[in-house]
Amino acid sequence: MPTVEMTRHLYRYFPQLENRKIEVTAGSVAEVLEAVNAIAPGFTDYILDEHGTLRRHVNLSINDTVVIDKKTLSDRVQDDGTVYIFQALSGG
Repeated sequence: MPTVEMTRHLYRYFPQLENRKIEVTAGSVAEVLEAVNAIAPGFTDYILDEHGTLRRHVNLSINDTVVIDKKTLSDRVQDDGTVYIFQALSGG
């Protein structure tokens, strides 16, 4: 089963995810995020915009590869994969 890891600041909003191994069923990135949302309702509202697209200041990677499809989130996550969720740094 794939695992999901995220930056620590997200636990402030979703404490039910803290200190646990987050394992979900393999599938598309969209399906993985929905599985996390089932554990922590509201999670996808924080990660995705009103169109279901990855928010501008959020990045996702599968293992060492940044997710390419940020609109439909169709990139596939394999059984042994890890999805990393982190906020993009911006500003100057």
